Amino acid sequence: MTPGDEVRLSICPGCGVELAVSEGLTHRYLESSPACWETFGRIIGKEFGDPSYWPLHTLTVDTFAAQHPGTRSDQTRHSAAFHLVGLCLVMERGMDPTASGRFRQKGGTTHKDLPWLEPPEYLGAMTTADVAPASTPGEHARLVRAWGRAVWDAWHEYHPTVRAWTDRLGSVERARG
Repeated sequence: MTPGDEVRLSICPGCGVELAVSEGLTHRYLESSPACWETFGRIIGKEFGDPSYWPLHTLTVDTFAAQHPGTRSDQTRHSAAFHLVGLCLVMERGMDPTASGRFRQKGGTTHKDLPWLEPPEYLGAMTTADVAPASTPGEHARLVRAWGRAVWDAWHEYHPTVRAWTDRLGSVERARG
C-alpha cells in the first residue's frame, strides 16, 4: 500500500464486523462477508493445525454459525437449532465442547421439525476479529469462550426455547442408551 491508499472496508451481514475487503468465498448459507469467513478460516486453521487449540473447535463452529445464521430456509433453521443447542450445552450446562458435538450428532435428527428463530438484531460484541489474533492456546480458549458467551447471551429471548430443545435432545439420547 502506498501513502494515500485507503483500505476499503466491508461490513459482515452476520456479525457486523468491519474488515478489509476480501474477494474470497463465503459459506453457502451462513451469511457472512468474505473477509469474516476468511478470518473464521484462520481461526479454525489453528484448531486443525495444532492439537492444543483443538478442544474448543466445536464451540468455535457453534459460535460462528449462531452469529451468522443466514436467512430463513430449511437448512438454516436446522443449522441454527443445532448450533444454539451446542451453545446451551457449553455455556449453561457446562459440557465440554467436544462432548457437546458428539451429544448433538447422536440426536441431530430431532431438530428436523424445529421452528425458525428470527435472529436478534444484535448478535454479540465479539467477532472473529477479536478471536483471530490469539497467539497461545490459553488465549485462544479464553477468547473463544468469551465469544461463545457473547453470542449465546445475544440470543437471550430464545433461551427458554433452546433449553427445551436441549432437554428434548437429552431425552432422545437417554432413550438410545
